[in-house]
Amino acid sequence: MPELIAKSALEGRELTVGTVTLAEVDVGPITSIAVFPGGAKAVAKGLKALGLAMPEPNSFTEKKGARIVWTGREQAFLLGADCPALESAAVTDQSDGWAVLSVSGAGAVDVLARWVPLDLRLGACPVGGAVRTQLNHMNVVILRTGDHAFEIMVFRSMARTAWHEVESAMHMLAARSATKI
Repeated sequence: MPELIAKSALEGRELTVGTVTLAEVDVGPITSIAVFPGGAKAVAKGLKALGLAMPEPNSFTEKKGARIVWTGREQAFLLGADCPALESAAVTDQSDGWAVLSVSGAGAVDVLARWVPLDLRLGACPVGGAVRTQLNHMNVVILRTGDHAFEIMVFRSMARTAWHEVESAMHMLAARSATKI
């Protein structure tokens, strides 16, 4: 019987162009939590064991290596921790379905502005913010993890395309900076 070897979508790639670094990130397990109607209190009790609660819209919170990310009304992704038993929610493992890219550096906002139709500047998207949006034609969840840092969650099947789009924008931005007089 053949042995299957789990591989990440981008095999741990990392690239720096100009002031921006693009890298694949391993966030650990990814679990989708969709709260059943009337189940909010029970889910809150279950998540309390991790020191977490369902996030407010357009935000995420972290505690001891675990992160919970808003993904829609009464929905969230739990990253980096095993999900406790939640009887009042639909819980599904999404680990193999998503890839996560880190975009960081002084020009990260400018790079993402080439493909993302939202204002991701610090004043409009503070650290701890999470948005569902598009990166060119791909559905993504973008997390603001630092003043000059983002994580982009993209469907695994689109990981290489997302990488290509962000890398292209990095090269365009670097070339534009190099030609300033």
